[in-house]
Amino acid sequence: MKKITLVFIISLFVTSCHQEKDNTSQIRGLVTEKAMVVSARIEVSKIGTEILKKGGNAFDAMMATELALAVAYPYAGNIGGGGFMVYRKNDGEIGALDYREKAPLAATRDMYLDKEGNIIKGKSTVGATAVGVPGTVAGVFKAQEKFGVLSVKEILTPVIALAKKGVVVTKKQETRIKRFKKAFETVNKNRILFQRDWKEGDLIKYKALAITLERILENGRDEFYKGKTAKVLAQFIQDNGGIITEEDLAKYEAKWRTPVTFRYDNLKVISMSPPSSGGICLAEIMNAIEPYDLQAYGHNSVKAMQVITEAERRAYADRSYFLGDPDFVSIPTDTLLSKTYSKKRMDNFSFNKPTLSKDVSHGNIEIIESDETTHYSIIDQFGNAVSVTTTLNGGYGSKLYSSELGFFLNNEMDDFSSKPGEPNMFGLIGAEANEIAPEKRMLSSMTPTIVEKDGDLWMVVGTPGGSTIITSVLQTILNVHEFKMGMQESVNQPRFHHQWLPDMIMIEPNQFEKNVVEELRNIGYTIDERNSRVIGKVDAILVLKNGKLEAGADPRGDDTAIGF
Repeated sequence: MKKITLVFIISLFVTSCHQEKDNTSQIRGLVTEKAMVVSARIEVSKIGTEILKKGGNAFDAMMATELALAVAYPYAGNIGGGGFMVYRKNDGEIGALDYREKAPLAATRDMYLDKEGNIIKGKSTVGATAVGVPGTVAGVFKAQEKFGVLSVKEILTPVIALAKKGVVVTKKQETRIKRFKKAFETVNKNRILFQRDWKEGDLIKYKALAITLERILENGRDEFYKGKTAKVLAQFIQDNGGIITEEDLAKYEAKWRTPVTFRYDNLKVISMSPPSSGGICLAEIMNAIEPYDLQAYGHNSVKAMQVITEAERRAYADRSYFLGDPDFVSIPTDTLLSKTYSKKRMDNFSFNKPTLSKDVSHGNIEIIESDETTHYSIIDQFGNAVSVTTTLNGGYGSKLYSSELGFFLNNEMDDFSSKPGEPNMFGLIGAEANEIAPEKRMLSSMTPTIVEKDGDLWMVVGTPGGSTIITSVLQTILNVHEFKMGMQESVNQPRFHHQWLPDMIMIEPNQFEKNVVEELRNIGYTIDERNSRVIGKVDAILVLKNGKLEAGADPRGDDTAIGF
């Protein structure tokens, strides 16, 4: 990368975590000796780290971090949504946990279509009809019960204390609340906490959520799915026109999955399996670009961007057609993960002109998925690592807020194909593999990922960003592996994205060299800078050669690393 560009990027981004320069003049994030938590809010990372300091492990810290995000970052942190976790224990054991939301028992394939077969605008995106059965509470309890060492009381006590004490509003949070104020008013029958005129520096206390969390502490996981909370929640959703019942909640279970694993050079990448498309798409893209010399082309050069774009185009076309809930559809995983398949997919690639998406099978399908997810990465003092992405889907989910229980509900039903071939709220298109069915889990782009290098733990990485999640994780890994950046430097870099349809390269504006953008246009690529203000908010940890940990906390948000 040219020196002028690097200077520009350094001046542009002010990271929320401590930075220092090492003797190679790389940007460095927070460096710690033993353990680290990187998340969307400083209050959350502090709680996760305190759990580790008490002798808890990464799975105890996962529970604390996830539930603290529900308090401090209600925009995407939640107990009314769901997520995915990939883990690697210190003995090398790996695994994945799927606590994605599910369609209610009363859901039907055409529930969002009118009599003419057209999508009813807003029905799958706002209000109670958009809500999938939440999985977050089941997920954190399942992981902690199997691998944790602390009591639930030790873990939840500081989270409840945070809810009672309150969380200070940041400038970015003030902006978000203002942006959604009209939607809150439209969706909710009664005035909610977030309709107040909150300003930066104000303290929001989450008293109702604290009471709900106290009941969960007292009664465990089943409080949310079979106890008073379940009864109140089901009644609230039905009173607002939704179809989730107490039976839906009682039947919900998080599921252990086998993660997607593949090799890239001397790396072993461990990522999320379906119903997340993240791991398979990441593998397809990395398999496709592996034969090309990205390092020689240069970071964010024309040739590097071409190769990555064309690999992304082909992987996202496959995503739309083949992927869905593996409990409902048969997925040709072995083929999609094979290097031979990816190489063949790139046979018609040329540096002289773009491949047109209309000429790439499969589908007549675009990709839409919310940008408003959140990710956190944890490495504990024992060498265990977890990578977790959790979401309500849209910002503040369905915008439906239970004032009695103190949390927002997701709008994950929009991640199904309401009508095959029609894009969802984020432009993503789906096929029959992702059509709605009772108790089915909707397809996701969430890509929590752990990377080994030469057999050792090397990186924990993930991001929000809807359809851009996969490509943001990809570029973060490549920045460190191919372009020899540190973790924070890698996270700071401007990012680009292609998702097959619409047929354009989205780039973060005013951050790529003008001659590179112009040359791509001259070759025939459509570049969109207007709709890509932020692509991903990566939170990652890199294990350095000396065994210390370096954070990458994304300056695009309030993200912060804490460790010891």
